[in-house]
Amino acid sequence: MAFPESFIQELKMRNSITEVVAPYVSLKRNGRNMVGLCPFHGEKTPSFNIYDENTDNAHFYCFGCGVGGDVISFVMRIENLDYVDAVKLLAQRAGMDLPETGYDDSMSRLRKRIFEANREAARFYYKSLYQPVGREGLNYLHGRMLTDRTIRHFGLGFADDDWSSLTKHLKSLGFSEHELVAANLAVQRRSGNGVFDRFTNRVMFPIIDLRGNVIAFGGRIMTDQKPKYLNTSDTPVFKKSENLFSLNNAKNAGTRTLLLCEGYMDVIAVSQAGFSNAVATLGTALTQEQAMLMKRYADEVIICYDADEAGQKATSRAIPILRGAGLPVRVLTIPNGKDPDEFIKSQGADGPEAFRAIIEKSGNDMDYRLQKLRGDYDLETSDGKVQYLEAASAVIATLDSAIEQDVYAAKLCREFGVDKNAFMTQLQKRSKRRSREAYRRQQQKLRKDLSGRGDRINIDKARVPRSSSAEEALVVYLIRNPDAAPFIAAQVKPEQFQNALMRRFYTYFSERVQSGADPMLNVTADFTPDEANILYQIIGKHASIAQTRQSLEEYIKVIREESVKLRQDEVSGMSGEDLNAYLEKLRKVKQ
Repeated sequence: MAFPESFIQELKMRNSITEVVAPYVSLKRNGRNMVGLCPFHGEKTPSFNIYDENTDNAHFYCFGCGVGGDVISFVMRIENLDYVDAVKLLAQRAGMDLPETGYDDSMSRLRKRIFEANREAARFYYKSLYQPVGREGLNYLHGRMLTDRTIRHFGLGFADDDWSSLTKHLKSLGFSEHELVAANLAVQRRSGNGVFDRFTNRVMFPIIDLRGNVIAFGGRIMTDQKPKYLNTSDTPVFKKSENLFSLNNAKNAGTRTLLLCEGYMDVIAVSQAGFSNAVATLGTALTQEQAMLMKRYADEVIICYDADEAGQKATSRAIPILRGAGLPVRVLTIPNGKDPDEFIKSQGADGPEAFRAIIEKSGNDMDYRLQKLRGDYDLETSDGKVQYLEAASAVIATLDSAIEQDVYAAKLCREFGVDKNAFMTQLQKRSKRRSREAYRRQQQKLRKDLSGRGDRINIDKARVPRSSSAEEALVVYLIRNPDAAPFIAAQVKPEQFQNALMRRFYTYFSERVQSGADPMLNVTADFTPDEANILYQIIGKHASIAQTRQSLEEYIKVIREESVKLRQDEVSGMSGEDLNAYLEKLRKVKQ
């Protein structure tokens, strides 16, 4: 148990889940629940629900992505914190003092040490940049036209080629090898004897989170060796797919528009030109998690990727991800195939204004896709025009708004002299086909989720579906009707459960109810996030099902019947006498 239960109970009472969620999600009352667009996955129809009628067991659940939990687990997910740090944040919010003893702070202490090690590493790299060992790195940055003020603002630095200079420095400050390896600042030698620096001979770019912590680094090599850029691997405080470079600056830029650049140098160059609302991914293609993170701070994203082939492909991949997160998208078209950094420099003193001008002229993602499509066809020929319009109708059909579809259809029909009714007929066919395919995929996912196929946590659901369904229902009944615990305990033993996870839930809640404790109070601390998600999923699934004594008796009956059934291979290997005894046992259980 991480904290005294009395403390957790008061913490939840003082932190209304609705009030904690509200800054991240636009919520509306829908009957008994609060609903909104899920902050953890992209969606256009609200499926994120908050059940806040019961203060003690207030929780959230998203029917779209299956994420659920209490106010503590929400903070853990949205702020990328561990359990202890999430509790600390909520305690601070509520003006509560943490209990002095009674909780395991080991992971929180490690995270704190990693933050401290990263901060000291950033200072070390910055100082090295302005020393003789960093001359090459400083010349590179000055050669890219970065000022010392910009270098200081972003905390840029240099890792020399010593292979041990950083580890020696951090060890002298009291950091252990284990902490340096956990931070991915150092790498364990294959022999197991000692460590060496992760980054050498690279210009260093600190990655800073929204609370001002240095969480990772990116490093650019000073030679032609590969990889050109090396990034911190995932650590207890950092996940590449869930963070963005310079979002800590962009969120304070005073605008709800973000410029999505391709790399660190583009972000820094654009920022130096006066556009501090620029961010970049961290050595990976744009992820859904990053798009959802941008959604929290932006109402629009302008893609500012390089104009080369790789940049165009990355743009095409990013558009549906950003759209899926509910973000309107514009695409910057830079003249002469330049990237933002090159373009700004090429314009000399007029660079910032010239860049602002092309931002203002940037078209939305549909204009970009239709324009890009033109290059694939010979529009001087009738066949080429027909092929282009066919392809364009497929692109326009991806729009969910009928008004948007109509606007683009009208524009194309005017340009090519095509009858709009004919084009709209083709467009509607494609839209209907796309809707049917989306519905089919949704139904497949629903059937897969209900059957448990592919579930790595609740692995027995697909193997024993009838038993699992009854066991899930019984667990929910027990949570909602703790007074029925003595009766349930007399009828069903844990060993009769066929589903291992449901057996754990049943045992856990039975023991808590028998001890007089709130059944759900410590679920976040006592189960993994994936296990807790499954628990809240089954609670949500049974939310509208009546909890009657008759239904309880039916659940118990199914569990007892299934508990004595044997697998087919076991039955086939039985003797006649054993088989008769087994059938008699089944008959008695049913009676």
